[in-house]
Amino acid sequence: MHLEDEHGSDENPFEAHFLDPGLAADAELSWALGQRLELLDALRGLFSGPASTVRLRLWCFLELASAPQGRLSRDDLRMLFHALKAQSLDNVLKRLREVDLLLWDATSQDYSLSGLARQLHGLLAPLTKLGGGDDDELAPLLAQVAGAQALGLADAGQLRHLHAQLARLRDEFADAIASGSEARLHAVQPRFERALALVERAGQALTALIRSDAEDPRLEREARALGLAQARLLSMASQFNRAMQQADRQRVTLGSTGVTSSDVRQWLREQGDLHALVDGALSVGVRPVFVSQHDLMDVAEAEWERDRPDPGRSTGLPPPSQATGAALQVPSMPPELQGMIDQLAGWLDEAPQAPRSVAQAVLGGRFAQAAYRMQLLPLLGDAQARTLGGQTGELARSGWRSEFAPSVSAVDDPKVLAVSDGTLEPDGEQAHG
Repeated sequence: MHLEDEHGSDENPFEAHFLDPGLAADAELSWALGQRLELLDALRGLFSGPASTVRLRLWCFLELASAPQGRLSRDDLRMLFHALKAQSLDNVLKRLREVDLLLWDATSQDYSLSGLARQLHGLLAPLTKLGGGDDDELAPLLAQVAGAQALGLADAGQLRHLHAQLARLRDEFADAIASGSEARLHAVQPRFERALALVERAGQALTALIRSDAEDPRLEREARALGLAQARLLSMASQFNRAMQQADRQRVTLGSTGVTSSDVRQWLREQGDLHALVDGALSVGVRPVFVSQHDLMDVAEAEWERDRPDPGRSTGLPPPSQATGAALQVPSMPPELQGMIDQLAGWLDEAPQAPRSVAQAVLGGRFAQAAYRMQLLPLLGDAQARTLGGQTGELARSGWRSEFAPSVSAVDDPKVLAVSDGTLEPDGEQAHG
């Protein structure tokens, strides 16, 4: 059945639009469409008219195609479309019968879908997907190609359409990378990652297509072109990551607040009216304050006199003078170091074999002095420190060694509350070495 146009008959045939009518049959895609005129007429009949009417027809058709019954009675239709008005339902059923999508059997008094309707439902099935995302442009094509390859029904036309879509996506992502815009890169990043994930998931089917020994040269040629487009898209991952890193390096942190220029840009984009942000900011005009002329003259004269060279001042070199004697100033060690050396030596004279507690060695004076003495105790008996010269080496060779315990004890001292437990043991070998 050939559906007439709603505004009149189709006076000009398809071939009349070509410079040479014979070229219409030479174009491969044009010839393929010419073999599906019934399907095209069904689409015209389904989608002609106002948008609300087209939406109603499409909904009813998809509901009928999704019904699990092979045949539907009038009662089944009334239950399926119970929310519709009777007149609206009758108009939709009439149009579906006119375009040969719905068949009425007068004998059994029921409806059934035609073979043309099943073909049309295969074309319109992606419309039933809920929550369409950014991958709707690529996922259906990949699903068709992967499914056709698994069933052995791969077609060169499907591969060509997928190849074109991959090329368009690659150009879009390449433009975003070349722009260097952080906002544009962040905008396309979810779609880019989704496209890579989809291509990788369908990679097994695409690889099988490329490596298959197809008897159709067109299919083999399109498969190889599709493999090249797939490789180019996957190779953009490193370029996209470098572009994102470059955008991160260009991000500026505003002072010590932790707010970056990206945060400011995102906040400005979320504002409805940018001009409202300066509302009242310039409500009071700028009023310059001028000082008196006398003050201006005084300042100008002072600056002139300060910068003008003095002609009476000699510009020659200063007279020679004898250099003063210099001595190398070596900073002296803290007195607490020498005091600890003397205290340890006195303990050896009093009782050569008697150990002493850490508190006896470090307490005395301010907290800072006690802390300094505590830091000196690990030097006692240290092999490397004994080779040093000066007071540090003398302390290490004083004949004592320190041993600390993993505990802390309170002490009776006005400046120190507690001290680590430990003892200072005499080391006779070091004392006489």
